[in-house]
Amino acid sequence: MLARKFTVFPAIDVLDGRVVRLAQGVRSEVTVEGGDPVEAARRFAAEGAEWLHLVDLNGAFDGSPTPGLVGRVAGASPVPVQVGGGYRTLDAIETALAAGAGRVMVGSAALDPTFLADAASRFGEQLVVAIDARDGKVAVQGWTAESDLSAPELAARCLDAGVARLLVTSTTRDGSLSGPDLDLLAAVLEASSLPVLAAGGIASLDDLRAVRELGCEGAIAGSAIWLGRFTLVGAVSLD
Repeated sequence: MLARKFTVFPAIDVLDGRVVRLAQGVRSEVTVEGGDPVEAARRFAAEGAEWLHLVDLNGAFDGSPTPGLVGRVAGASPVPVQVGGGYRTLDAIETALAAGAGRVMVGSAALDPTFLADAASRFGEQLVVAIDARDGKVAVQGWTAESDLSAPELAARCLDAGVARLLVTSTTRDGSLSGPDLDLLAAVLEASSLPVLAAGGIASLDDLRAVRELGCEGAIAGSAIWLGRFTLVGAVSLD
């Protein structure tokens, strides 16, 4: 079954002020140097992006967002920006939204049921829960540790808490160009029935078609665009 509306989000991952791509989220494994995030945001918007996917890697690793990053990128972008990386408090989410973010992604903090319920109630459609899975378990703290919770279990909790949307990433495939983890995505879709954005391993337009046909609402395209596997123009006009 096709998703009613499928959106491709070009990824802008920022480490120490510069756009990078990391192999499996490992801080020292930089595979792409992409320059200034504001320039990237403007370029992707000009190429037809409907949304941008901004990840503050310093925030993810250090536990709190980088001051000023969201405001700089969102202020320069004519399209809405979905942001993540270190958002572990309600106040941090509020700050990002006030700075111009269209949506804020939370990961590690979502494992706290009280926080999850409060965030879902307070922010509604502006909240995305990022489920980052490695070896069947949810990865946390910038993917440096694993919880005891499986991805489908967290997805079911999100449904019960009233979360509007999920971002599901296979951490072992992130930056690998090895194809999406369709089994993981299918398990989360079945467990929650929530809209799902797919991430990790996207390498071709056929990969985008595969996650769309699975029922995902959209997908994050990172390394494939930065390394020229396909263009954003081709992705947003996917047949």
